[in-house]
Amino acid sequence: MPTLADRGTTAGLPSRLARRTIAVVRPADAADIYAQPRPEFQRLVRRGLLHRLANGYYAIVPRDRIGDDWRPTLEAAAVGIGAAAAGPERAVLMGLSAARMHGAIPRAVGVAVVAVPRQRGAVELADRDARVIFVRRDTDAIDAERLPTDLGPALVTGVEQTVLDLAHRPELGGLPDEVHPAIRALLPRCDGERLDELAGAQRLRAALRRARDGIA
Repeated sequence: MPTLADRGTTAGLPSRLARRTIAVVRPADAADIYAQPRPEFQRLVRRGLLHRLANGYYAIVPRDRIGDDWRPTLEAAAVGIGAAAAGPERAVLMGLSAARMHGAIPRAVGVAVVAVPRQRGAVELADRDARVIFVRRDTDAIDAERLPTDLGPALVTGVEQTVLDLAHRPELGGLPDEVHPAIRALLPRCDGERLDELAGAQRLRAALRRARDGIA
């Protein structure tokens, strides 16, 4: 799996920070590298090597974007924050964010949804008017695939899982008007047998009926 170093991250970062599947780091991650991580991170931000996403979370700037007004997509930032806190295999983009990653929501939205094993409070981003909502789930039981983001490969619920999640909790994220078109766009791409299998295993048969009836 490609690491950040493989993608050409700039020199100037300790290799232990740069060697991330998803390129988001916290000062706590550098406690054994720097005596005072927070001032060092501020220095790296001023040099253009790090981009501050939120309080305590920084994206590593790709080498070819240093000096630009660069910031990652909301979905990349969200799953990066989740991965930094819970681990890259324990943070999964879901709901509205997964629908957007699958191309079912064409316009940018101001909220992202990430599944993690332990409940966490929402995070307000510092570089835009947006927030990240975390949902406590058994991430091992979620049907997910790995998709590229501009911060590295990240786990995203598959189309069938995304349809079920949207139908089950259409209010999650506070954008119900986006949910109905997203389900309609994703349903034709779903494997019917896989949908039935997931709905049965996750006790989401009612959600599946709503999705298929167009009233999710």
